[in-house]
Amino acid sequence: MAEIRLTRVEQGHTKIRNVPIAVTPEGFWCCPSPVVFQKTLKTQNPLNKPKPSSPPPPPKTTVHKKQTPVTERKPTLTPSRSGIISDDHRNFITDTPGLSAPVAAERAPRPKIENLPRKVAIEFGEPGTSDMRVLLLGKQGFCVKLSVHKNVLVENSRYFADKLSEQQSSLSSLEIDDCEDVEIYVETVGLMYCKEMKQRLIKQSVSRVLRILKVAELLGFNSCMQSCLEYLEAVPWVGEEEEEKVVSSVLRLQNEGLGVTPVLKRVSSDISKSPKDTLPQIIDLVLKSNEERGRREMKSVVLKLLRENNSLPSYAGSADICNETLYNSCKSCLDSLLSLFRLAAEPGFGDKSMNSKDPVVKQIALESDNLSWLVEILVDRQAADEFALVWAGQQELATLHSKLPIVSRYHVSCITARLFVGIGRGELLPSKDTRQLLLQTWLEPLINDYSWLQHGCRSFDRKVVEEGIGRTILTLPLEEQQSILLSWLGSFLKAGDNCPNLQRAFEVWWRRTFIRPYSETQGNLFQSDSSMTPHS
Repeated sequence: MAEIRLTRVEQGHTKIRNVPIAVTPEGFWCCPSPVVFQKTLKTQNPLNKPKPSSPPPPPKTTVHKKQTPVTERKPTLTPSRSGIISDDHRNFITDTPGLSAPVAAERAPRPKIENLPRKVAIEFGEPGTSDMRVLLLGKQGFCVKLSVHKNVLVENSRYFADKLSEQQSSLSSLEIDDCEDVEIYVETVGLMYCKEMKQRLIKQSVSRVLRILKVAELLGFNSCMQSCLEYLEAVPWVGEEEEEKVVSSVLRLQNEGLGVTPVLKRVSSDISKSPKDTLPQIIDLVLKSNEERGRREMKSVVLKLLRENNSLPSYAGSADICNETLYNSCKSCLDSLLSLFRLAAEPGFGDKSMNSKDPVVKQIALESDNLSWLVEILVDRQAADEFALVWAGQQELATLHSKLPIVSRYHVSCITARLFVGIGRGELLPSKDTRQLLLQTWLEPLINDYSWLQHGCRSFDRKVVEEGIGRTILTLPLEEQQSILLSWLGSFLKAGDNCPNLQRAFEVWWRRTFIRPYSETQGNLFQSDSSMTPHS
């Protein structure tokens, strides 16, 4: 808090600017307009505007014009205005008789802000009815005089009550130095005269109310702080930055005995409900939604928020809870998908009417999309290795896949494609047996659905998927690479663009097989491995 001290306010050398004041029935102002302070600061500070360079004026008028503050300038000088020139400026002129006026003016040092003469720029209140004056000295030479009432200050402000009790009871003037926010200081003192402070705050911005709250805290103005808290509890906070400012400002007041809890409840809960109970509910609602646009948008939002959580060190303890929830949802979707495939593979299902078949086909697409979303989350969390094993083991589902029309089944191959892409990028690291089983079980169904995947899936990227499949194949032993790539070659020569193009993987396998860069050391490597194996 700025220092407060006894002083005498001399009006003989002051310039008072009259401004419109909304006087309350108690004889004070309501809330000053910010524009008043901005305009006054602009005119009171001579350093705000650089002076244009121009030839020196005639000597007779230069001295007076250079030494007169900006707010006091007139086209011509009169005797009545000469008293405004400060004594320091007069001494400077008289102590340099050997210098001509233009030279003296040119060599005069540029005044610093803190050395500028302080002038009462604005006066608030009713001097005729008040019994005390408070002079606020802001930065840049800005000064405001408040005509106030002792009893109002003492009743509302612990700070003023303490300071006035330290001085004699006849104290009639106080000066407060280095006010950081004179405008808000004036408004906060003015609120001491308002019976309905909350109504005065309604049209204010959140940032301005936080400034008022800060000054009210310094003054010990409890009723104002409470009104600010009620305002902050009710008004929306726009953006994360504003929310952080509100929360940090309110947390400072926890030990003041004020009602900060209603404000903080917006960002914290006192209900001991574990995320283990909330997260499954959110995921379940998204998975069961039948409205395509809403489901798609919320999947994107939840995925983004979970990615943000992954980057927080404090979230590490909840990772296991989240993974357990995701795998439970995966199991539920897989069970539903298998039941739908069994239903669609029954004899005579294709002969049913469209009204009977469409709900099953749409549900297969929905469950496949749900699984793709869950796999994407697991990949982001580096927890998809277990799902790769589960998916590779879906032998019955893969067998039923060939019995369904391609239009009903092709969405399932999106799951397979995402796993191949993840393995190719190193986003999941399943074992060799899992990778081999995954290719054996699902590569052929993926090839059979490839034409529909290119045209029926918006998120399908052919080049990315082909690179992922090729890299996955090349992680296997050379014999397995050969078996899979020769099988692919037969399909590619028949289907062309309707089959994944694995030529790059084929070239790598070819070089490994026929150029044989390791042929000379191969025997030594096998011999070394056998020598390291313990003999019984």
